[in-house]
Amino acid sequence: MMGCWVLNEGLSIILVLSWLGVNLYLFIDTFYWYEEEESFHYTRVILGSTLAWARASALCLNFNCMLILIPISRNLISFIRGTSICCRGPWRRQLDKNLKFHKLVAYGIAVNATIHVVAHFFNLERYRWSQSKEAQGLLAALSKLGNTPNESYLNPIRTFPMNTTTELLRTIAGVTGLVISLALVLIMTSSTEFIRQASYELFWCTHHVFIVFFLSLAIHGMGRIVRGQTQDSLSLHNITFCRDHYAEWQTVAQCPVPQFSGKEPSAWKWILGPVVLYACERIIRFWRFQQEVVITKVVSHPSGVLELHMKKRGFKMAPGQYILVQCSAISSLEWHPFTLTSAPQEDFFSVHIRAAGDWTAALLEAFGAEGQALQEPWRLPRLAVDGPFGAALTDVFHYPVSVCIAAGIGVTPFAALLKSIWYKCSEAQTPLKLSKVYFYWICRDARAFEWFADLLLSLETRMSEQGKTHFLSYHIFLTGWDENQALHIALHWDENTDVITGLKQKTFYGRPNWNNEFKQIAYSHPSSSIGVFFCGPKALSRTLQKMCRLYSSADPRGVHFYYNKESF
Repeated sequence: MMGCWVLNEGLSIILVLSWLGVNLYLFIDTFYWYEEEESFHYTRVILGSTLAWARASALCLNFNCMLILIPISRNLISFIRGTSICCRGPWRRQLDKNLKFHKLVAYGIAVNATIHVVAHFFNLERYRWSQSKEAQGLLAALSKLGNTPNESYLNPIRTFPMNTTTELLRTIAGVTGLVISLALVLIMTSSTEFIRQASYELFWCTHHVFIVFFLSLAIHGMGRIVRGQTQDSLSLHNITFCRDHYAEWQTVAQCPVPQFSGKEPSAWKWILGPVVLYACERIIRFWRFQQEVVITKVVSHPSGVLELHMKKRGFKMAPGQYILVQCSAISSLEWHPFTLTSAPQEDFFSVHIRAAGDWTAALLEAFGAEGQALQEPWRLPRLAVDGPFGAALTDVFHYPVSVCIAAGIGVTPFAALLKSIWYKCSEAQTPLKLSKVYFYWICRDARAFEWFADLLLSLETRMSEQGKTHFLSYHIFLTGWDENQALHIALHWDENTDVITGLKQKTFYGRPNWNNEFKQIAYSHPSSSIGVFFCGPKALSRTLQKMCRLYSSADPRGVHFYYNKESF
């Protein structure tokens, strides 16, 4: 029973294979073109196959540099998600993997840049050696071209004793190539998870070296170091005959001295569109940064959770979306993503922030949520908000059955969803494709339930009043407790409401048996498309992916689980 899961995950594989296929096609096609193209015949005499290696990797480098900025254009991704032109179902879910694709393309850039640099090191050495006394025959004749008037050179290294490194750094291609390489190394090394967690500002600053990277890339080819024979020269100079009669060049009518020129730079053509698109993206972000954010309410919850209610002119959202928050009092560079916990029907938007790092801890302290008195409204630090942006959870209402699973603070994306369900159920005229919601929350600290229990209680009451108790099935699991809590739970076990949450549905103690849970859901909905939405740690994510694969039917008419993970 794995057919549908393979389709869901396979589309990611198709995307990767398509990207690899285009890269391989571009590389192989360009490689053989430079190996066989007549205008580069004399260039190959000096450089051999490393010419083709350098040019093929350069084209793939341009292709990947064209792609690298598109996945991080959040407004573009959100726009595509919100339009009808975006394919529904599995293809739509690929938009949620934009950062993974961004990283994949970055690896492609690194690989092709390495091939390009290594190939050109060999090219430079061969250029230099062809000027030595050991170079004989056609190789020596080609290297000496350009020493007399009315001749164009083929070999940019003009004398053998010349220091190739020094000579290279006197050229546009050499200087920009060095800058591109250093920028790429800096960006790649500072993008590791360790660096991002240890110093986000370092990651942010070094990542913006991409501006220098793209500027250098755009002008890199203007040096035109790698040269080929001109078309006019090819029409007069018969290579098949003249390559064996190089000593008779200019004395034989059909063998005039060949003329050479550099290839026109093309990198700027590849990257111009994406760079303009990303520039528009940053202009939109800057405009949003300038808009005033009014903080209307601050609530300090147990377990180090800060709730902020805010208002902003023209702000519109959908359940499951997220925003980027900046606090200039802490850092003028750092923007952190937080899922919205308010519903679109409310006249404010809210986030719940848990202290899980230096920045979030500093934010809670700035708002007085760390055991201090909450700050007066006029003393609150200024926040900037960018967004909202679409995320996987916005697709919950597109399935007849949805399974929502949260671990710890990962419950925040589902707050907006459950609130929205509450409002939609209150509006009798609102038709819903969604007919059943299973909600699971796994948490180790009983105090963390307090801020979310009120929402579940109001939703439970509303469903009961409207006779829709079957619509929402929720399961809360507590994985951590001490001896006093265990005794308190045992003493109140027979009460009508749960001692932890105050809900009619009792809290479970321990971890869910996902095999049993998925088996029961599959049995209850034998011919349904079921969306599984998760926000939490990677280990549990892998388990849930396995369950989706295990309990999806190979029969197209059977039950199908579609896995979606919340990511920023």
